[in-house]
Amino acid sequence: MLQVQGVFKSYATPQGPLAVLQGVDLHLGPGSSLALMGESGSGKSTLLHLVAGLDQVDGGSIRLGSQRLEQMSESQLANWRRTEVGLVFQQFNLIGSLRVEDNLGFQARLAGRFDPRWQAQLVERLGLGDLLRRYPEQLSGGQQQRVALGRALASKPGLLLADEPTGSLDEATSDEVLELLLELLADSPTSLLMVTHSHRVASRLQQTVELQRGRLAASGEV
Repeated sequence: MLQVQGVFKSYATPQGPLAVLQGVDLHLGPGSSLALMGESGSGKSTLLHLVAGLDQVDGGSIRLGSQRLEQMSESQLANWRRTEVGLVFQQFNLIGSLRVEDNLGFQARLAGRFDPRWQAQLVERLGLGDLLRRYPEQLSGGQQQRVALGRALASKPGLLLADEPTGSLDEATSDEVLELLLELLADSPTSLLMVTHSHRVASRLQQTVELQRGRLAASGEV
């Protein structure tokens, strides 16, 4: 599914180039889940942005199936993100002018993959049936994150990228949202790559790796 091979990434600073990733290798199979951990500033979000095609590698390659991101144009990457990748962030990034129902279907419609039956299942399993006519500002944080998860999964992406998706929620709500996410992924071939600071959250995923000095070190897997 996802193969990250020998990826390097640096950023220019007044003191000179800052090496963030130094030969990162990562493999994520279909339907599997992996937690990416590390200290603040270790490059976790940088790696996630590279995998999402939001930034370019300095060296190495990133493949999803037979597609190599570093060989794709900006328009090809934009289309690839619409059709192959679901994105979930700590800040929910819902569209404030759209009701819940339309936020849920937004990504799937862009991808040309809107499936009313699948959306109905998501609504039921995420407990959003009574909220469809509301706007994001009328929802709690946990409710908004459930909508964000549904939106990301509505297009049936091959890969779900999540950057601290429960970081702004209290522990009980975080557990509830994570449980819903893992239940939905268990019934699909979608793979999950999640950045998290929480060992409690990471323990629920199948594998955990940690960024140390620009490289990944496995800290546990099944």
